[in-house]
Amino acid sequence: MNWKRALLTDSGGFQMSPLLHLADITEEGVTFQSPVDGKPMLLTPEESIHIQNNIGADIIMALDDVVKTTITGPRIEEAMYRTLRWIDRCIAAHKKPDVQNLFGIVQGGLDPVLRDICVKGLVERNLPGYAIGGLAGGEDKDSFWRVVAQCTAGLPENKPRYVMGVGYPLDIVVCSALGADMYDCVYPTRTARFGTALVPEGVLKLKQNAMATDERPIDPTCSCMVCKKYTRAYLHCLVTKDAMGSQLLSYHNLSFMMRLSRDLHMSILEGRFPEFVRGFLRVQFPKGDVPQWVRNAMEVAGIDISECCASTKCLTPSIDEQPPLPIPVEANGGVPN
Repeated sequence: MNWKRALLTDSGGFQMSPLLHLADITEEGVTFQSPVDGKPMLLTPEESIHIQNNIGADIIMALDDVVKTTITGPRIEEAMYRTLRWIDRCIAAHKKPDVQNLFGIVQGGLDPVLRDICVKGLVERNLPGYAIGGLAGGEDKDSFWRVVAQCTAGLPENKPRYVMGVGYPLDIVVCSALGADMYDCVYPTRTARFGTALVPEGVLKLKQNAMATDERPIDPTCSCMVCKKYTRAYLHCLVTKDAMGSQLLSYHNLSFMMRLSRDLHMSILEGRFPEFVRGFLRVQFPKGDVPQWVRNAMEVAGIDISECCASTKCLTPSIDEQPPLPIPVEANGGVPN
């Protein structure tokens, strides 16, 4: 691949969840039915680590038993305890601990007791870093942030804390306030394929008819190649007719996320993170209609955002429930993570 920067590989655990109709999960591992020829394929914790050792990524993930947060019952507990048993097999199979960092993944659904057991079990194993898994699967936002807050509080502050499958810019800012350090998500490129660009105010839907005659760049404050060279009108034409539009929007959206991450990181280093959060929320919610779940999370994080909020209690739905706002900009919209 000739990529000279850091690499992270996932274990295959997440694929168990969306591909359950093709998989059988046992204590040994997960048996997939090949989508190519229908033959069974067994992925064990040992094989997952062997593959990741061969790839040579800087961070590799333990194989975990992933269950959607919308599922209830004994399956949640079963998956959590299996994840703890599998981490020991992953550690034993890891052949390059001196050059590759093996992260464990906290499971337990939305159950705080199970999450706590998993956090403590992984911390006892003294891993190089820890991930919070099983989120961004359809749970309500208030449950989402509470799980993140619980897990980051129990994980070591001096090691990376990684929220998997997240997310929206708002999610990243909130989770960072709660103590998370790392994220991954298909959102910037997936939403680009739907003709949507990320902007400081939220999202800009280039397929809408109002874009057809708009000669402005996607974001006048953005210095990426797309914003320097192309108008909204031209991109509107592309995204409604040509795959090239998705590529250009992907470029811009990744640039947006890199800038957001850089600015967030620098605000922490310079001791002005609360000001960064307030500035971010003022742009995203100029009317002060900050969602209640964000208000709740910031209260726990110890960040005063009262100046960003309307005086009345906010009843705004969560990010993935909000109805479209008037064009050209929509706040916190897009496709699910």
